[in-house]
Amino acid sequence: MPLSTRPFGHAGRDVTAIGFGAWAIGGSWGDVSEADAKATIHAALDSGVTFLDTADVYGDGRSERLIRDVLAERGGPRPFVATKAGRRLSPHVAEAYTGAALEAFIDRSRANLGMDCLDLVQLHCPPTEVFYRAEVFDALEDMKARGKIAAYGVSVEKVEEALKAIEFPGLTSVQIIYNIFRQRPERLFFPEAQRRGVAVIARVPLASGLLTGKMTAASTFAADDHRNYNRHGESFDMGETFSGVPFDVALEAVEAIRPLVPQGATMAQVALRWILMKQAVTVVIPGARRPDQALANAGSDALAPLSDETMVALRDLYEEKIAPHVHHRW
Repeated sequence: MPLSTRPFGHAGRDVTAIGFGAWAIGGSWGDVSEADAKATIHAALDSGVTFLDTADVYGDGRSERLIRDVLAERGGPRPFVATKAGRRLSPHVAEAYTGAALEAFIDRSRANLGMDCLDLVQLHCPPTEVFYRAEVFDALEDMKARGKIAAYGVSVEKVEEALKAIEFPGLTSVQIIYNIFRQRPERLFFPEAQRRGVAVIARVPLASGLLTGKMTAASTFAADDHRNYNRHGESFDMGETFSGVPFDVALEAVEAIRPLVPQGATMAQVALRWILMKQAVTVVIPGARRPDQALANAGSDALAPLSDETMVALRDLYEEKIAPHVHHRW
C-alpha cells in the first residue's frame, strides 16, 4: 500500500508524510558503516518514502554524498531532497550569514548531492538575529532566481523563530522539533503556517530514541554519539538531544506511554502516528541506522488514527510531566 502524501507548501510537489532523516547515517550517532548507511537509504526508498532530509555538516558532507550515490545506483524518479546550510560557519554568528558564504555552501552541497539545482536549502538553526536580516533571505531569493536552488526554508530551535521566519513571503518550509515531548509548536505556529501555506517538517520525532521505548537508565552511548556528549548543550542546542527533557524524567514518561501502544504496533510507530494526526505537519523525518528501522518507521503510516482517549492521555502526560522542563524554552 503506497504511503500517504501531503502537498509540500507552495513548492508544487507532494511528498510522503513519512520521510527519512539522514543525520544518523552522517555522524554524531555512533559509527555506521557505508554499506549499512546505503542499505538504510535504499530501504527507506523501497518502502515508498519520497522525502530525504540531510545537511552539509552531517559527517562533513558524508550524508549528502551517500544520498547522491544511492540515487545514482537506483536511477528513475528522484525523491525530494532537502539539505541545510550555515552550520559550517566558524564562528557561527549572525554576521557571518552573508550571501557569499551561503552560496559557497550551496555550491558544495550541489557537488556533494550531484544536483545542479537543489530541491530545498534550509538555513540550519541560525542565530535568532538572522531571522531579522532580510538581506539573508534576499540572497536566497537571488540563488533561486539563478537556478541554484528551487526553494528555501529554515530549520529552527524556537517557536518564536518559526513565527518570524514565515513572515518572509518566499519561504517554503520550516523544520522544527515536534514530538510527544515537544508539543508547543501546535499552539501558535501550526495554525499560522497552515494559513500561509508553509510546509512543516517535524524533526527529532522520537526524541533521540527515547520514544522507541527501548532505553533504560543503564543505556550507554558511544563517545561520538551526541546523546553522550550533548545532554546539557555542550556542542549545540540541548533541545536537539532527548528533546531537552532530563533523561530520568523522560524514562518515567515513557513508562506511562507504554500502556497506550496498541497490539501489533511499536511505541516508535505510535509516536510517529501521533505527529501525523496534525494536518499542519507536512512530513516527519525519523532517522534510522539500519534497514529494519527505516522499514518500521514507514510502517507507522498504515497505523489507524489514534483514539481521542489516547490523544488526551498524551496531552495530559506532556502538561504534567514534560512541559515544566521544555515548554518555556523552545
